[in-house]
Amino acid sequence: MAAALIRCPSVTPEDAGAQDLLATTLEGLGFTVHRLSFGRVANLFAELGRGAPHFCFAGHTDVVPPGERALWSADPFGGERRDSYLYGRGAVDMKGAIAAFIAAAARHLAAHGTPRGTLSLLITGDEEGEARDGTARVLDWLAARGTIPDFCLVGEPTSKTRVGDTVKIGRRGSLNARIVIEGIQGHVAYPERADNPAHRLVALLSALTALPLDGGTAHFAPSTLQITSIDIGNPATNVIPARAEARLNIRFNDLHRGADLIAWLEAAIRRYAERYLFEPSLSGEAFRTEASLWLERLTRAVTRATGAPPTFDTGGGTSDARFIARFAPVAELGLVGERMHGIDERVAEADLAALTRLYQAVLAEVFGDGAA
Repeated sequence: MAAALIRCPSVTPEDAGAQDLLATTLEGLGFTVHRLSFGRVANLFAELGRGAPHFCFAGHTDVVPPGERALWSADPFGGERRDSYLYGRGAVDMKGAIAAFIAAAARHLAAHGTPRGTLSLLITGDEEGEARDGTARVLDWLAARGTIPDFCLVGEPTSKTRVGDTVKIGRRGSLNARIVIEGIQGHVAYPERADNPAHRLVALLSALTALPLDGGTAHFAPSTLQITSIDIGNPATNVIPARAEARLNIRFNDLHRGADLIAWLEAAIRRYAERYLFEPSLSGEAFRTEASLWLERLTRAVTRATGAPPTFDTGGGTSDARFIARFAPVAELGLVGERMHGIDERVAEADLAALTRLYQAVLAEVFGDGAA
């Protein structure tokens, strides 16, 4: 299954047959599959059983581009098995996890029948891109029909050195911003006749980076502000530019809300510039899943499958869990993430087997060994 998914070159927002493959497989297992297309994005929601508990596995079939193919030792969309590894874009992030969960579900259903409750999968084709027409839209659809899951497990590659060693129970928020400061162009020999926007921008950025945003919390590292670009576009050495532009990103913990950080940034800009353009873009708020019976079940399952309890973590970038957290408790658990998005992305076949066993343990914890 993992190799077949890799052979679908589903670079965002293309599907390339990946969700057709999943739909056919899941229907063969008895799931009812809802194909949900929004814009150019293909999504699916598959469900089996009814009532509570409703456990949902979430993932994405879209992948990032492979980059320069000449640097790969294998076809990035070939699904090649070599030396006990499976090679290809998406092997780790996250077609391997989707395949492992479907295999775990198939084995659980074969052994125990239809579960007492609801087992579902929410699979999007828009996680690596703008994430506008994927999980968020499917969640709205689920809310409208009254079938929001009780708990959701996202198959992102969270493990650090061993499958199951780390479970993400939260994520930092992410805020991007574009700042353009307008000045008055002039000759460098007559600065009194001009207004240099580069000076204003440098002073602003210096002020923004002078002090830490916070000292972190019990569950999150300190928030960070990183300048990602400074552009003036001035080829001349004797001209004061008319405008200066910068871009930045803030990864913030649960001490902040996106709206407050946007207001803070704009207030700072106003101290240094009268004429400016400010374009903030909030990718997601910080969130954390509180301790619950669901996290206890997840911990027991990981311990049962691996022999050791997982570490809870909130680091890394953003994921679709930020959308799910607005509707239901969510955690993330998947493969070792070292090779994701890289040249020669690959996963050990032993890790796929280990993750399948782990997901089987999760299903046993949620649904027990009995059938409906």
